[in-house]
Formats: sequence, structure tokens, C-alpha cells
Amino acid sequence: MSAALEGLYINGQWHAGVEVLEVINPTTETTLAHVSVGDANAVTAAVDAASAAFPAWANTSGAERGALLRKIAQGVSEQRERLMHLQSSNNGKPLFEAGIDVDDVIATFEYYAGVADALDAVQDQPVALPSHDFSARLRREPCGVLGLIVPWNFPMVTTAWKLAPALAAGCCVVLKPSEVTPLAELQLATIIAAAGLPDGVFNLVCGTGLAVGAPLATDPRVAKISFTGSNAVGVQVMQRAAETVKGVSLELGGKSSLLVLADADLELAVELACGGGFFNAGQMCSATSRVLIADELADEFLTRLHARAERIRVGEPFAEGVEMGPLVNRAQYQRVLGHIERGIQAGAHLVCGGKRPADLPHGYFIRPTVFTEVALDSALWNEEIFGPVLCVRSFASEAEAIALANDSDFGLVASVVSTDLNAAERVANALQVGLVWINAPQVIFPQTAWGGYKQSSIGRELGPWGLQAFQEIKHVIRAV
Repeated sequence: MSAALEGLYINGQWHAGVEVLEVINPTTETTLAHVSVGDANAVTAAVDAASAAFPAWANTSGAERGALLRKIAQGVSEQRERLMHLQSSNNGKPLFEAGIDVDDVIATFEYYAGVADALDAVQDQPVALPSHDFSARLRREPCGVLGLIVPWNFPMVTTAWKLAPALAAGCCVVLKPSEVTPLAELQLATIIAAAGLPDGVFNLVCGTGLAVGAPLATDPRVAKISFTGSNAVGVQVMQRAAETVKGVSLELGGKSSLLVLADADLELAVELACGGGFFNAGQMCSATSRVLIADELADEFLTRLHARAERIRVGEPFAEGVEMGPLVNRAQYQRVLGHIERGIQAGAHLVCGGKRPADLPHGYFIRPTVFTEVALDSALWNEEIFGPVLCVRSFASEAEAIALANDSDFGLVASVVSTDLNAAERVANALQVGLVWINAPQVIFPQTAWGGYKQSSIGRELGPWGLQAFQEIKHVIRAV
């Protein structure tokens, strides 16, 4: 066995952990690396370091913090190709998708560098009062030491969405990457270390949720936990955080809809359906896995969708022309296949896909899968599958389409396809979600918020809201 990568970065130094975890290549099902991981003692040491560093870091200027964030963005840019290859090797996503991820990381750090620059000018803003006997000023201060827990489906991206605003706000952090996909995060940590952050401001502890995530959520010195992942684990994080009444930000699941109105461009609708359902092999909380199509377009749409899904090239992420890679690991692969099999047994009609491509005997590959005749009370329709599975249903009216889309425990995103922009905007306004795309792929900008309604989120990431998630409000009132 090759030497394990050190998976603990604490107080400016790399350390070995207490045990070694195997990192698997989902394309080949072979060992990609070994990473040493931490435990509750490592979490305690990381929180010690962050707590010691916090007073000085909190008192740096926004301009100082912005300059360091720009250095991180520059470091990521310089290592773009390496980070892309680490992403694709560890996560299985095609190389072009990994490139989109790395560019998102760069854009996020650059955006929050600008946000940090602007903080100094707005600090201690005067507050108008009804009495001339008093004056008041408003301060926005960093909330303290943060625990950041990120998932495996978008390594580095979800880290950047949390870490960049946290550092801009003046917080110190302990980051727990997914034990499934730690390699890109470890390389990102070396870039952050090289940028010149003071020791203890940024700490990383690899490990499992039970060994690392749980003690991070319960440590009383951690002011807030920001978690992205499944609803089941999100509930556990919230319960543990409640023990010390700490703040939580949760970005959880989705069961989102693509609504294709009667006057839609069918070619565009098919492309958006495939992008919304099969990008990252469907392993995204924003997957528009419910496709709602106007009755009069349903037959033609389904014919085109079937043909397009069958043409999607599934394969190893570095091969030219590959559009979809494997699922991230065996557990996820088996979970998705189980959902597909239970859907078939329950009477849903399998249009295409549903199994491994015949030419790929190894790796966690599943062909793009499309179902019709899915019952409204079925798991396929209501649960987050987190795999390349679309369910198609027709509707008779705009009101019915909106009702079907909103009938969910989740409310993260939605897409609307229509050449009637007034109708599209009207539908977008009626949807109970945090973000709607109209005639557009799932583009995400650091300037706009990420998060949703209902069980999809508590709080918002990105934009000024991402910064505010890591700030406390203080008013100072004095007699004059």
C-alpha cells in the first residue's frame, strides 16, 4: 500500500490521522489513494487552533481579507488542470464538468474578495433614531469559529460557497470534506495554505461523519455549522447543534420540476431536461427529475427525449465526447438501481435506461433513465433519487402544472420552458422554490442566492446572503 496522504491540516501544519481510509476510483472500482483521517481529538485540536486565531483574524480589515481571497482564487486558477483531473478521478464526473466546477470556485473566491473589500466602508453605519438624545451605529461582526461540512457531489464548489464568505466575514473555520471525495479538497487546502492565511484561520479534518462531523457539531466553541448533504444527516446535524444552541445553515435535498409549457421550443426543452436530469449523473440536489409537459406536446417530447437520452455517451470521464460518467461509489450505485427496480415493480413504465451500459462491465455506470406512468405517491416521484432518473408526466393546464410542481416536501429550484415570456414569468412567480431558470440551463452565479423553501434549506448561500450567514448584528447606542 502506498503511503497515505495526510488528511489533517491544523494550525498551519499537516498531520497524519488515527486511521487510513481507502479512496475509490468510481470509473475502475480500484483504489485511487489512501488518506489518513481524524477523530474527535483532531476536531478538538482544530477548534483549539481556530479559537486562538479568531480574535486577531476578526480584527483584520476587509481589504486584507479580500487580498488573501484573491490569492486563493489565483492559486486555484494556476492549478486548474490538476484540480480538474482530481475531481474527475475521484468523483467520476466528465472532465468538462470538472472544469465548470473549478471555474465556479475561482469566481466565488473572486466575488467574495470584492465583498470583503467593501466591508470597511459600511462598518459602523449610523442608524436614524426618533430621539436626538441618543445616537446609534450598526456593526456587522464575524460570528466566530465555524464548522463547514461539505458533500461528495460537488467537491470544492460547496467548499468555496461556504469558505469564501466565511473568510470574508472574518470567521475562522474547521472544514470537513466528504470522506468519499477528499482529494480535490486536500489540494485546495494546499493552495489556501500557500496564500498566506494566518495559522489557525483555516483548518481541515478528513474523516467520517460520525468520527468528525458529530463532534464538530457538538463542540460548544463552534458558533455555527454550515452543512450541505442529505436531509437525514441534516436532521442529525441540527439535533447535535441544538445541544449547544449554535446556529445552523442547511442546504439539503430537492425534488425539482422542469415545466414545459404548450408553446415551448421542444428541442430546447429536451436539452434542458437532459441537462437537468443527467448532469453529474443526476447526483445534484437541483436535479429537475420531475419533467412536466403540456398534454399537446407530450408524445413528441417523449419521442425526442427518448432518442436524446439514448444518444448520451456514458463512459470514463477522460474520454473524448463523454457526456456522463459513473455514480460516485458502490453504495450510491446500488441505491439508485434499487429505486429503479422498485419503480418498475410498482408499475411505472421504463422508457429507456435503468441498467449498466453493455460496453462498461466495470465502474458504477447507469444509463440515462426515463420513466412515465409514475404514481404521484411513489418514491420515484417524491424522493430524491440522486441518480440519472427522470420521471415524465403531462398536464392539462398551467394551474395543474404549478400544483404538481409545488406538491413536494422540497422547494429548491425549478425550470420553465416557454416562448411566451409573460407566461413563463407568471409560472416562475407561482413556484415555491428558491431559484427558477427560464429557457436556461442551470447556470449559477456567485451574485445570486442558493437555497430553497420547505425542507430544502435553512438559510441561503452565495450573494450578500452568503456573507450575512456568517455575521452577527450589533447595535451600539449611546447618550449624546
